[in-house]
Amino acid sequence: MAVDPSLLNWLLDSDPALRWQVERDLAGAPRDIWEATRDRLATEGLAARLLALQDPDGQWAGGAFFPRDFDFHGPEATHGLEATHGLEAAEGAGQPWTATTWTLNTLRDWGLDAAALAGTAELLAVNSRWEYDNLPYWGGEVDCCINAYTLANGVWLGADVSGIAQWFLDHRMADGGWNCEWVEGSTRSSFHSTLNALKGLLDYEAATGGTSRLRAARRAGEEYLLQRRLLRTLSTGEIVGPWVARFTYPFRSFYSALNAADYFRTAALHDGAAPDPRLADAIELVRAARRSDGRWLQERRHPGRVWFEVDVAPGEPSKWLTFFGTRVLEWWDGASGQLRPR
Repeated sequence: MAVDPSLLNWLLDSDPALRWQVERDLAGAPRDIWEATRDRLATEGLAARLLALQDPDGQWAGGAFFPRDFDFHGPEATHGLEATHGLEAAEGAGQPWTATTWTLNTLRDWGLDAAALAGTAELLAVNSRWEYDNLPYWGGEVDCCINAYTLANGVWLGADVSGIAQWFLDHRMADGGWNCEWVEGSTRSSFHSTLNALKGLLDYEAATGGTSRLRAARRAGEEYLLQRRLLRTLSTGEIVGPWVARFTYPFRSFYSALNAADYFRTAALHDGAAPDPRLADAIELVRAARRSDGRWLQERRHPGRVWFEVDVAPGEPSKWLTFFGTRVLEWWDGASGQLRPR
């Protein structure tokens, strides 16, 4: 299906961080066109603003996961760690999004060329330590979401993160996925943690080729979500939580049907596979959120400090969410008749 021209023009009128992806994935622009737009990220727009905020020691906001001035006993800390794991944060408080890991996640997700951060991997190896047990940055820590981000960021910037890749093999749950609360004794996987782990593993595999064991672990994690139709508990079939239908950009660490469906699109294209039919319920939930003008609304903002806002206020049409929603539906609808059998 072709994207409506007026909708496409609205999406193209965007910061280079979004525009190049619209050109590539929705407009069908030649490679030299969208690559030229992507090359602008280092010198203009949102990505350039984030680059300019980097500290001389390679970090942002003076910390690995939290800003240097974060008060672990203050109001931000009340819900900061819960936000890390994809749960609700209280209005007016929550995980700050300014420190090194979150900023690297954003720049990587936007498609910034790692050359713009030359030397950053080495600086972080020397200067950045995790707030948990003062562990070295590229060694990761105990939280699987944090380790997933570090795996993806490390392979992007050229750091040796093979030890973190092995960590995911060692810490996968018996039901196929992962849970950041394993360290607290949890033995069941989490939708949030599993999706974040899968993203990191896929990025690592795409960059390095991966291994047969890592590919098997990724597919087992995908199966965990697919068995649950990306939405439901396995035991009762009920929707696992209201957050699956709450669409917000940036995604951060939060699970939603849109975030998960977009991952499965990326994974299927990487694997050269047709969409799995078990995605159908999640796809229809995404479709139901689309307005008659083809746009998706920003539903909320995740509480917490930011360098600056990168998308619209709640209740307004979001170009980012509209891009992801349209991309997912174009992929799904374009592959109708080619779905893998159950």
